[in-house]
Amino acid sequence: MNVDLNIDPTILHKQMESIDADKDDEALRQVCKEFESIFLSMMFKEMKKTIPEDGLIEKSTGREIFEDMHIDELSKEIANGDDGLGIAEMLYQQFKNGYISW
Repeated sequence: MNVDLNIDPTILHKQMESIDADKDDEALRQVCKEFESIFLSMMFKEMKKTIPEDGLIEKSTGREIFEDMHIDELSKEIANGDDGLGIAEMLYQQFKNGYISW
């Protein structure tokens, strides 16, 4: 591999900025997916509250914990799927394009 020592330093600086921007984009995309996962988990848990509890199987603390863990994992799988529900992508585009400012 040959290295050209006559490279303009501004070119290298721009390349480094694009690498940092790529990392920031990936981090932003990941945070948006995590938000979608949390949103889905909250939505599923609220939906679960509408189901009557007078079933054949007794509700125990262990069962409640398992069901909550199952909902959390299901939400993560949906959000990290190909497109999820699209909430993460919409958030990402809004943050990326500067529609949301702090």
